[in-house]
Amino acid sequence: MGFAQRWQEIRSGFSRPFWVANISELFERLSYYAAFAALANYLHERLAFSTQQTGNLTGFFGGLVWFLAAFGGAVSDRLGFRRALSTAYLILAIAYFLMGSIGSSWLSPVRDAIPLWWVVLFILILPALGIAMVKPSVVGTTASASSENVRSIGYSIYYTLVNVGGALGPFLGSFVHEHLGVENVFRMSAASVFVMFFAVLVFFRQPARSADSPAPTLGQTARNFVTVITNLKFVLFLLIFSGFWVVYWQTYIALPLMLRSYTDAPTIDRVIATDATMVIFFQVLISLATRGIPAFRAITLGTLISSFSWLIFGSRPGVWTAVLSLVVLAIGEMVLSPRYYEYVSRLAPPDQQGTYMGFAFVPIGIGSIVGGWAAGWAVHTFAEVQRQPQRVWWFFTALGIATAAALWIYDLIVKPVMATETSIAKAE
Repeated sequence: MGFAQRWQEIRSGFSRPFWVANISELFERLSYYAAFAALANYLHERLAFSTQQTGNLTGFFGGLVWFLAAFGGAVSDRLGFRRALSTAYLILAIAYFLMGSIGSSWLSPVRDAIPLWWVVLFILILPALGIAMVKPSVVGTTASASSENVRSIGYSIYYTLVNVGGALGPFLGSFVHEHLGVENVFRMSAASVFVMFFAVLVFFRQPARSADSPAPTLGQTARNFVTVITNLKFVLFLLIFSGFWVVYWQTYIALPLMLRSYTDAPTIDRVIATDATMVIFFQVLISLATRGIPAFRAITLGTLISSFSWLIFGSRPGVWTAVLSLVVLAIGEMVLSPRYYEYVSRLAPPDQQGTYMGFAFVPIGIGSIVGGWAAGWAVHTFAEVQRQPQRVWWFFTALGIATAAALWIYDLIVKPVMATETSIAKAE
């Protein structure tokens, strides 16, 4: 197939909802990663939480956001992607504004009445309610509004735009932090998603369902949810794959704390943006280079590559070794991430896309919650107590290698049946 023909397929293969949903996702990710990049040091330095408390709270923030996406997927199937997205962006605008207002005078009566830990914990729950509906809605729209012959490219476009937001967020957040204060990083995030609330209302139209896939009833939604969580092969895969995200999320949990303690890095947020910047420029190239690799093997290979990344920073902590670690981490991420969403989407029946894609984010949530606890424990034990910070990164590398090995064994022994294969078998 020539380049001109392929380009025409791409131009005609995506309907307007695909572009509106994915562009709105760019701004949602900008808001999220601006807040996330600033959160660990905000909690540790501005709000005076300990290293372990910071790890737990930061991991909880990231984890709950992704864990609730499983429920948000079921809700988005029922509400429709347009209503789910608009509601989600309104919730997010309120949530980020409150995150930036934790230390404000107007919240002092609340802080005086309730321990700060519980105030922060409650506020960190709120973004999860919005993102829980955004993620499955956008990925579900990507599946529904893409032609079959360009669907894998659609996921690469989705993932690239996610990382444009992921790179811009820390860069803009760093500028706001330096000139306007860290609290205004969260308020910038609130403004960004508030604009997307209006954009979805004006420009987004619900993707058409196929004739044999009407909107599910509440009973069907509940049955879809039960069907997924009782699919033990699928659940086992999600649990194993969570190990990759435990390793990955150290970008936002352990790394900021270690950069602040062991280097003279002036702009930690910009260092963190390395991963997303790599994805922006190289995701499509990596996807083309690895398209001949079966999806599950690409997931395993990407996990293994990312596992070795932290050895670079661990061997000699510094700004440039941190950047190089994130470059290697990004290569592994680019190999596996689009193929992972493609893999899960092909397991899902047409009327359960939102539900399955919601569960696709559960490993990210588990990885963040476990990764937050593990980061707090590892940094405190190895760096603060034993004075051997390199062991923090040996620990996470070993965990990543064990995850890749478990995925390899899983692929040898357990293979979930693809929904597309089931449909073909029924047709025959």
